[in-house]
Amino acid sequence: MATNKKKIFITQTLSPGARVLLNERDDVELIEFPNLISAKDFQTMLEQHAPVHGVALGATRFGEAELEASKGMMVVTRIGVGYDAVDVPALSRRKVPLMVAGTANSPSVAEQALFMMLTLAKRAQEMHTMVKDGTWASRLGVLPFDLYGKTVLIVGFGRIGTRTAKRCLAMEMNVLVYDPYKPAGEITAAGCEAVPSLEAALPRADFVTIHCPKNPETVGLFNAARIRLMKPTAYLINTARGGIVDEKALHDALVSGKLAGAGLDVFEVEPPPVGQPLHALPNVIMAPHVAGVTVEAVDRMSEQTARNILSVLDGSPLRQNVINQDVLG
Repeated sequence: MATNKKKIFITQTLSPGARVLLNERDDVELIEFPNLISAKDFQTMLEQHAPVHGVALGATRFGEAELEASKGMMVVTRIGVGYDAVDVPALSRRKVPLMVAGTANSPSVAEQALFMMLTLAKRAQEMHTMVKDGTWASRLGVLPFDLYGKTVLIVGFGRIGTRTAKRCLAMEMNVLVYDPYKPAGEITAAGCEAVPSLEAALPRADFVTIHCPKNPETVGLFNAARIRLMKPTAYLINTARGGIVDEKALHDALVSGKLAGAGLDVFEVEPPPVGQPLHALPNVIMAPHVAGVTVEAVDRMSEQTARNILSVLDGSPLRQNVINQDVLG
């Protein structure tokens, strides 16, 4: 029997609240798929269920082959804000909007960046070990230090960078911002100092925190030459995307004492191979790409993803969440 229902592929990680929003609609049929499904198996699923009209993606890649297999794609959404695994030009050629979760996870990522800064500044791992191992008497030889009065360089002043700036300002830090796509006046109005180049700002910073997207312009942005410009007492935080920082150059700087430490939530290869050189360093703290995946953020991102899908089905896409604006009328 023919049906007018729109088939929507949703990953297993979509929250219950988002499922309720979609299930309330009698014109939507939900089809679940594993978050880490292989490209071949995903294409097979799409072909089996075609036409498929929408998809809510976790980490699954999506491009020309998946569009062809779906035979009717109307909207592609990410349960998040990054989209480096999506072939945006392929979607644009077929007039399919790519949508992201807007500001849903930006407070969580900003908090993680600040958490990593504080963890490194307060030497949390070392202090914990001193108490646990009974080396209390050595504590005065590895004193923690304050964020107060320190200078932080924020790279990227979008949804996450602006929130990170607010949190750093609340810690009474001096906040520099590098973002060539933002007017200096906007940065100044937020209480920060706009800097014209990384090269000029890196020698000034006690902390550098990365909040720019991953694209051809930013891959390898923090290479050996730029890392060498940082103070030997400085810390580098990356909660954006793996590949923006050259991990070998970072390792070399950390081992040689040219950089004090680093906080990494993202890696060039994910998951990184067990035993990779950075894992052995005591001045590195790491997390498994979860900065934007808190309990609350998952709910916010999932529900925004559901609203994104429904907005397209209803003919009124939420424009502020569309990446490829060229597909909108």
